[in-house]
Formats: sequence, structure tokens, C-alpha cells
Amino acid sequence: MRDQRRRGTARDASAFSLWRGMFGALLVAGWAGGSQPASAQESGQQIYQKSCAACHSIGGGRLVGPDLKGVNDKRPEDWLLKFIKSSEKLVKSGDKTALALLDEFKMPMPDQALSDEQIKKVLAHVKEAGGSPAADQGGAAAPAAAPPSAQGTADEIQLGGDLFEGKIRFANAGPSCNACHHVASDAHLGGGVLASELTLVFSRMGKQGVSAILGASPFPVMQAAYAGKEFSEKEINALVAFLRHVDQEHARQMPREWGWRMFSAGAGGVIVLLGVFSLAGRGRKKRCVNQDIYDRQAKSE
Repeated sequence: MRDQRRRGTARDASAFSLWRGMFGALLVAGWAGGSQPASAQESGQQIYQKSCAACHSIGGGRLVGPDLKGVNDKRPEDWLLKFIKSSEKLVKSGDKTALALLDEFKMPMPDQALSDEQIKKVLAHVKEAGGSPAADQGGAAAPAAAPPSAQGTADEIQLGGDLFEGKIRFANAGPSCNACHHVASDAHLGGGVLASELTLVFSRMGKQGVSAILGASPFPVMQAAYAGKEFSEKEINALVAFLRHVDQEHARQMPREWGWRMFSAGAGGVIVLLGVFSLAGRGRKKRCVNQDIYDRQAKSE
């Protein structure tokens, strides 16, 4: 009887385990089936806004990357598919066009987790938007420079610096910028080296480009770090004002290695002084003066 009960219990456990596994598989299949069509149903414009607009315009001039107007006519589709999926692979393969783009824009394009179908939708949107009258009126000229009134107030610059250093937390509790980035500024602590130095980022990207990166970053690491912790408009404006100020003031800053130069100079000066003192003391008496006086008194007695 006991053996029969044990066998029955084992069969029940095995059946429950099998049922649980099938149920889990059905859940996963249902989630995948529900999420995939939603991604596939996104329009080219939606994918462009989410994955491309932070770095590229269509007829509005260069931002972080090149203006995409007319890109369908400039590059073959198969090349665009490869480059958008992984520009790094094309660079490593020695592709001349990819190398030229890297040399011009000084920053590799992040790999995009997009299917061929999604990329083709984006390219179709770029072609359509680039040929529209609105895009033509936008012109291929680069965005106009910000007027002097948009330079950022002293309060915005101060707030941006405090946010960058982490002295003030972001409203959505995102990590401070200097955890990964560095700026050369005598008034601020040096930052990390995990990501690009941002001292001259404003000169490279301008207000529109920097704002776009902060508002919708195309970089996977930054996307993961700030998922659900996006910057507010006030914080973006403050960071842009701070980075503009750092860019404008960088020529007046001491070099990063200045501290080590000062230390080396001080240490060298101490060594020189010790050498001078040792040479000057060579002729001094090696015995105590009081000892000579004592010896003379002892002899006179």
C-alpha cells in the first residue's frame, strides 16, 4: 500500500510539474505573441522618433549625426541596413564610407536593435519626409545659432553644474552625469571615464543636439541608466546651459595634469633645498661645542 501511495504521489507531482511547465510556456508565448505585433505595427515615423530623431534630422541640418535627407539616393539599401544595425562591424571591416563618417563625426553610431523590416520603414519615412514641401522649406542649412538671450542664466548654469556633479538629485532619481562623464572645469570635480568627455560637446552638437540626446538618448547604456528616470525640461535646459558655459570657458581652465605638475615641482624643490643644506653643513663641527669647553676645563684642573 505504501509503495502504491508513493507511486501515486510521484505521478501527481510529475503531472503538476508538467502542467506548470506548459502553463509557463503558454504565458511566454502569449507575451511574445502580444508584444511582437505591437512592435511590427509601429510606423516608420514612430520608429524614427524613438530611435533616430535624437541624432538625425530630415532636412534640418546635421545634429550629432548627418542629415538624413536624400540618404536613400546616396547609399544603397543593403549598405544602409548593415550600417544601421552595426556601424562598428562595417568600420572594423574597413568599409571606406563608414570610416569616413566616423572620421567626420568623431562618434560611432550605436548599434540599433531593429529588424530589416523596421529599418526599411524608417528609410521609407525619411524618403517621404525629405521630399515634402515642409522639409524643403526647412532647408539643408544647419540650425541657426541660439540667440544671446538663450545662453542660459547664472541660476541655470549653477543648477546644471550641481545636477552634473550630483550635489542636487534629479527629480526622477537618475544617476549624476559625472558618474560616467568628465568636464574640464576648475570649479567642478572631475568625473568618470566610462563615457565621452563632455567639455567641448556643445561645440560639436549645439543646443539642439545636446537637448535631443538628453531628451531621448540613442545610446543603449544611457537608455538603461535612465529608464523610467527621464530628465525634466527644466533639468535639460540647466544641463545644456552648464555644458555651453563649460565649452565657452574651457580655454581659461588649467590643464588636467596641472595638479601633478605642481606636486612634481614642489617635490623637486624640496629635494634641491635638502641638497643645498647638506652641502652647506659639510664644514660644521661633528662634536658638540660644550664638549670642547668641558675638556679644556678638565685639563686646567
